Amino acid sequence: MNSLNTNWDTGTTGRQFLFSTFGLILAFSCLSPTAACQTTAPPKVWLNMDQAELDAAYSQRNWAPNAAEVLARYKSASEKFRASRKPPLRLKYGPSDIQALDIWAPEKPNGKILIFIHGGAWSGGSAAEYSFLAQPFLDAGIMVVIPDFTTIQEVNGSLEPMAAQVRNAIAFMFRMAGSLGANPKKIYLAGHSSGAHLAAVALTTDWSALDIKSDVVKGAILCSGMYDLKPVRLSSRSKYINFTDGMEESMSPQRNLKHFSAPVTLAYGLKESPEFKRQSIDFAAALRQEKVKVEVITEDLNHFEILETLANPRSVLCQAALRMIK
Repeated sequence: MNSLNTNWDTGTTGRQFLFSTFGLILAFSCLSPTAACQTTAPPKVWLNMDQAELDAAYSQRNWAPNAAEVLARYKSASEKFRASRKPPLRLKYGPSDIQALDIWAPEKPNGKILIFIHGGAWSGGSAAEYSFLAQPFLDAGIMVVIPDFTTIQEVNGSLEPMAAQVRNAIAFMFRMAGSLGANPKKIYLAGHSSGAHLAAVALTTDWSALDIKSDVVKGAILCSGMYDLKPVRLSSRSKYINFTDGMEESMSPQRNLKHFSAPVTLAYGLKESPEFKRQSIDFAAALRQEKVKVEVITEDLNHFEILETLANPRSVLCQAALRMIK
């Protein structure tokens, strides 16, 4: 019988034996559920998503590689629009400086008003940056109103003061419409992203608390919004929004449909995150269950691109908005 070669400098048999033995030990150890070599999948925190996936689902720039370019187009188009006409009438609807709104009056008014609530993840944006949306509505004789409101950072991470300011802006326009040559019975609402959320919250309002008619808003166009805040609270957005159980409940329009009656057009982009698409789909189903008239529009666009179509009078979304308001 040949002896085992243990000369590590020149022989290979000893190395082969050692490596084979190590391989067997490693293989058997991986059969144990407590073995160090076992990998554990991250836990699911919402539906079938782990934390990283949920965070990505609520950061639309992950799904829109041209986001910076599109936002630059917003700015350029708004600057061009504002340079082409007289400045808007700027009126205050609340006590702080930010609580003011831009009012764009049409040359041939038909008495109707569209109030647009801008987005920006509740943390940015301004009325001036979204004035590019006004043109097709002004051409149709519709007064366009774009309010400014505080950011989430300025109100200690609470959505409730922001929602209150949006409500106050709507109530202000209801009271002021007649003096501005418009009809207080013909107010419509639109919003995009976090602005669609705030607009939807306004649509759940018991307006009697503000001494306003319950049907003050006659219709709404909500684009790419969030309507149930549970997954938002679980996402990385909770780093700058100080969610409480009460705020999650009161600021989730889908859970507060008692006073919601205005017909709604819901729109979203097919290139948005699946979670953002689900938000609109589930909200539409909840509204239909409450017998609210709902139209759903989708475009093969991302979260930022789809808003541009609201400014295009030939687009499906703009046509739907004009049809609702007319």
